[in-house]
Amino acid sequence: MHQRTFQQSYRSTSASKGGRESSGRMFFVAGAKNNAGRNERSRSIYQKFREVDLLNKKKTVTALKPGEDRAIFLGLGMILSSVMMCFVLGITILRSYADSVWTEEGVCVILNSTVTADMNCSYNCGSECWRDSKYPCLQVYVSVNNTGRVSRLSHNEETQDTSTECFYVPRCQKDRVAMHVMIMNISERLKVNQQVTCYYDPSEQQENVLLTRLYDQTVVFHSLLWPSCMLTGGALIIVMVKLTQYLSRLCEEIVKIKR
Repeated sequence: MHQRTFQQSYRSTSASKGGRESSGRMFFVAGAKNNAGRNERSRSIYQKFREVDLLNKKKTVTALKPGEDRAIFLGLGMILSSVMMCFVLGITILRSYADSVWTEEGVCVILNSTVTADMNCSYNCGSECWRDSKYPCLQVYVSVNNTGRVSRLSHNEETQDTSTECFYVPRCQKDRVAMHVMIMNISERLKVNQQVTCYYDPSEQQENVLLTRLYDQTVVFHSLLWPSCMLTGGALIIVMVKLTQYLSRLCEEIVKIKR
């Protein structure tokens, strides 16, 4: 009897233990499945955030790229325009300034200012129509820097190339009286101003002196200043765009390394 009772109690104890072990196993399996589901959900959420982040970056890059292209084209256009301006100014102003031999500035004392004769000129009266006219030739003699050197005074390089005898060559026109009045007014002004600033050739190869230079240092400075500013601005725009692109790529690489 005692043996049967012990066997029954042992069997019931074994059955209860087996039930506990099976229920524990079921609990762990269910927990593992729940953890796997949670991991999958977290991964899917992370992937969604990742996709949204990448989409936003692509939109930002897509939005910035046309602006960067426009900025680069603007910089290149500014550089090209400045180069063309420098070329045009180089063959006009700079060339005339470099070829001029009247480089020394001095003080000229006016000795004589008289109208000598009438000079012939031609004016345009229409399509393929030219007519002759005359203007009075004003000759002005000066003494340079009170050295006793007497020279003929001309208005500028253009006048010197047109006529070496006359101080000023007016624009030829039909009205001779108007040109005569203009020349006489210039003569009276020169007689009032006995001393004027003039420019002469230090090598004395040119006997004539000039009252004004066609292009002086101020004109040359301003003619080179604005193309230089445009060139510098265009180069800065391109450099800033490239620097922005480099910093953007650098930030993306740093973010990838941290992740």
